[in-house]
Amino acid sequence: MNFTANRNILRWVIIAFAMVITALILWNTYEFFQQLKESEQKNMLEFSIASSDFNRADTNVENMGELGLTVMGNATTVPMIVENLKGEHTLRNLPEEIKNDSIAIQRLITKFAEENEPLVYNFNGKPIQTIYYGNSPIINKMKYFPLALLLILVLFGALIWFFYRSTKASEQNKLWAGMAKESAHQIGTPLSSLVGWTTLLKDTNVDPSYITEMEKDIERLQTITERFSKIGSIPTLSQMDIVDQTDKAVHYISSRSSKLIEFNVDLPSQPIMVKLNEQLYAWVIENLIKNGIDAMKGKGIIKIYLRADAHKVFITISDTGKGIPKSQWNKVFTPGFTTKKRGWGLGLSLAHRIIRDYHNGTIRVSESKKDAGTTFEMVLHKLQ
Repeated sequence: MNFTANRNILRWVIIAFAMVITALILWNTYEFFQQLKESEQKNMLEFSIASSDFNRADTNVENMGELGLTVMGNATTVPMIVENLKGEHTLRNLPEEIKNDSIAIQRLITKFAEENEPLVYNFNGKPIQTIYYGNSPIINKMKYFPLALLLILVLFGALIWFFYRSTKASEQNKLWAGMAKESAHQIGTPLSSLVGWTTLLKDTNVDPSYITEMEKDIERLQTITERFSKIGSIPTLSQMDIVDQTDKAVHYISSRSSKLIEFNVDLPSQPIMVKLNEQLYAWVIENLIKNGIDAMKGKGIIKIYLRADAHKVFITISDTGKGIPKSQWNKVFTPGFTTKKRGWGLGLSLAHRIIRDYHNGTIRVSESKKDAGTTFEMVLHKLQ
């Protein structure tokens, strides 16, 4: 078993252990709360007996005994209303201002009866005293404690999920970056050989136009190699005219596309300066256009529109293809996601990373309808 597998197993063991510990804390807190409430109810029963003994002693304290006095004296936290045979009320551990408010007392009696079963003390088969009591302040505080722990458990689970997703995304990014750099390295070897062969061919009787076209393709391969080598590292951004860079990228792909593809390009006449990496930005434009061409199955209209306001530049690329279901609008930028029968699902993922991470911009599906086409929108910051 390799190191990565062992690390993943250890990670899940730690997560499971933490979840079990949290669950045990929740359970023990609940048990403690229940025991505390039962203890309070028992104390109230003892208070009821002591209070009734006091009443039957004709308020003669000496007839109660030390135990009765102690029990009554300890009931200093539980709010209660004692109702005697005549319907008179005695309040304990309640605000002074409600003692003369009969409506407030009745409300409290109703509330206390819902919280705890009233204690009725009978003498010679007749009820002589009823005690309505609520929860003590510590019980009121403790009953929210399990909820707080449950919330902590939920937040803890959310943190674990976020950590897992972030780790997984980081591993995917490293994988794609490694694949890109390895591809650049592999292309570089035969490319150097092609440059040497081109130099030798210039000394022969080969038609110069052939060599010119070969040099164009070699230059293109060099551009591709450099693009791949930049994945996973921070590229250099320079102050550039995005109108000119967009026009160049569109011209390159349109000149090599089928005549069945119609390009409608709407660009401003004046320069708009932004911070760009020329090669990576051109790669994004080409990727979006190629995706549009694939969606149209090689026949349709590609529209490129660029506009700017005081702070931002907006570039939209539309096609007349099959469209993307709304449920997949965000998924199209996930590494490996593709609706094509062929392909790795890397193009839009790399475009998303180039615009978001390297150019501090945004890219999204702004509109898409079935069999009507899709529009991608990029937003970059304009230099002031």
